[in-house]
Amino acid sequence: MERALYGPEGFYTRGERPAAHFRTSVHASHRFALAIARLIVEVDAALGHPPRFDLVDVGAGCGELLTEILPVAGLSGRLRPVAVEVAPRPEGLNPAIEWRPSLPERITGLVIANEWLDNVPLDVVELTGDGPRLVVVDPRSGAELPGPAPAPEDAEWLERWWPLREPGDRAEVGRYRCAAWASVLERLRGGLALAVDYAHERDHRPPYGTLTGYRDGRCVSPVPDGSCDITAHVALDACVEAGREAGATATVLTTQRAALRALGLRGERPPLELARSDPRGYIQALRAAGEDAELIDPSGLGSFGWLVQTVGIDVPAVLETAQTSA
Repeated sequence: MERALYGPEGFYTRGERPAAHFRTSVHASHRFALAIARLIVEVDAALGHPPRFDLVDVGAGCGELLTEILPVAGLSGRLRPVAVEVAPRPEGLNPAIEWRPSLPERITGLVIANEWLDNVPLDVVELTGDGPRLVVVDPRSGAELPGPAPAPEDAEWLERWWPLREPGDRAEVGRYRCAAWASVLERLRGGLALAVDYAHERDHRPPYGTLTGYRDGRCVSPVPDGSCDITAHVALDACVEAGREAGATATVLTTQRAALRALGLRGERPPLELARSDPRGYIQALRAAGEDAELIDPSGLGSFGWLVQTVGIDVPAVLETAQTSA
């Protein structure tokens, strides 16, 4: 998975445009960027309006989210937008956006990891008659065979976060994802880190896992040959603990539906009276409502998990109301 996504001819390192293969909240509507802009204002106030506010987008794709946020974020020139991405910098990207392959060492502000953790490579373990075994994959054909037993560190993670019960059950070892998330919190000197992703919790893990591939907008077999995106849902509850151990001082774990509604995206149809008094305004409001509805749809993007962790500040009150579990 590491080579297929990030090797010399990997899916991401060769500069594939993610939007050509799958649709994220960023691609769905600029309304997502407006919600993040409101969150920036809240975090900036909690930090006491620092001289520089870092806005770091991890797994930035082609920089679409930062591009949409810049015109609406304000902060009077204090905003420092940083895109963290292994792919080459896109041509024509706003020169104000810093482009780098790794996280800054020190961050004060807001870190966004929108559908990043699901692409952090992992191993798959299957429970066999001989105990848990790594699933070994032929990178050319995708054929699978049982391999060696997982490392002790992986077995410990599985026992705590994804115990296997019946032969044939599979788990996706999220230890490296926890470490990746911890690396974000370790660099956060003050502010908020937000992970948005497909997610599940310990009591509701899918028994056969979620590993899949995407190519040209379709689900495909996750053959690790570099021809497709390879992704798996994230054990965000495990990441909560990793973030706390790395220095997080407050946590909210919720859904995108609850969080975006708290940030003002309601998806409600405008009153019909507006159609008579301001037809153009009505059409604009109707379009916004439709875009909001897609972003908060509980059977679609709205079901994504939102993991919010802070360092040195409280979780903004607007998101405290969105908490579903922690």
